[in-house]
Order: sequence, then C-alpha cells, then structure tokens
Amino acid sequence: MADDLTAVANFLYEAGTLKQTKRSGWWMAGVRDPESVAEHSWRTSVIATIIAKLEGADPARAALFAVWHDSQETRTGDVNHLGKRYGAGEADPRTVTADQVAGMPEVLAEAVRELVGEYEDKESPEAVCARDADKLECMIQGIEYRAQGYADAQRWIDNSRRRIVTESGQALADAVLATGPLDWLRAALGERG
Repeated sequence: MADDLTAVANFLYEAGTLKQTKRSGWWMAGVRDPESVAEHSWRTSVIATIIAKLEGADPARAALFAVWHDSQETRTGDVNHLGKRYGAGEADPRTVTADQVAGMPEVLAEAVRELVGEYEDKESPEAVCARDADKLECMIQGIEYRAQGYADAQRWIDNSRRRIVTESGQALADAVLATGPLDWLRAALGERG
C-alpha cells in the first residue's frame, strides 16, 4: 500500500504544476500573462455545478468532471488549436490519464480512468454540462480579457458561445453577454448602472 500511496503523492505534486501551466491560446489574443489551467479548471467546476443543477443533472458529479477535465495537461501542456495542427495531433486524454494513475491503488486508478473516459465520450448529462462549463468559462475569461483591452479575445468569446449545447448553458451565456465583468461589484455596492 505504501508504494501505491507514493504514486498518489507523486500525482499530487504533478497536479500542482497546473497552477503554473498557462492557457496558451490567450497568447494569440495578445494576453501577456494568461490564466493558468488550474484557475480555468476551478471556475469551470463552479460553472458546471450551476449548469448541472439547472439541467436537472447531478451538480457534484458535473463539478468532478470539470476538476479533472484538463488534468492531462500536466504532461502535454496546454496546446492551443493552431499548435495541434502541427504536432502529432492531440494526445488522447484517456492514454495520458492511464499513465498518470499507473501505480496508484487500482480502485482509485480505475475511478479516474472511468471519469476521464466518460467526460471525453460525453456519456452522461453531467459530462455534457461539464463540457459546456468549459466553453462558458472560456467565454467569460474572454470577456474579462476584452474588458482589459485585449480586443482580439472576441474570437474566443464568439467561438466558445457557439459550442455551448445545453439549454441552461446557452441561457447563462446570454446572461453573461448582457452583463459586464464588474456588474457584480456595482450591484454589491448598491450602485446603479
């Protein structure tokens, strides 16, 4: 069991590298210091919880998918869509995950492999909600970067919005587009428009 836990401990350190792994697509929009994969995954999990609840799916399970959805980027990095054209293609997340969990207690390794597989296969309403959350989070981040003066972020906003499929995700995206990044603060302070 101690060897199994060593593999888990190693993975926990590996997972921490996502705090320094930048989301590389934003460099194409001119963002000099883009969000990390870990920052993206955190807000994606919050959004997945909300979309799943609105869709009548299990919010905790959707959030779990969102937490793990980019975990493979500890080994592959965050390769933007243009970069994927020139490599050997995108690594299969299932293969990367299998390597990441090798040596862990089988009950844990199997759970993680199944979770990533279900997310990738869009096998459940929760997986679909988590995938929508991934797109909505990218859209929101694009809106925030655009508000900071990165006009080229509009492409990410538009592309992300088009890829949202659930009714609740689409409605939430429309609500996000109708508000601004600091409207929450103005409302909290009781300011008007």
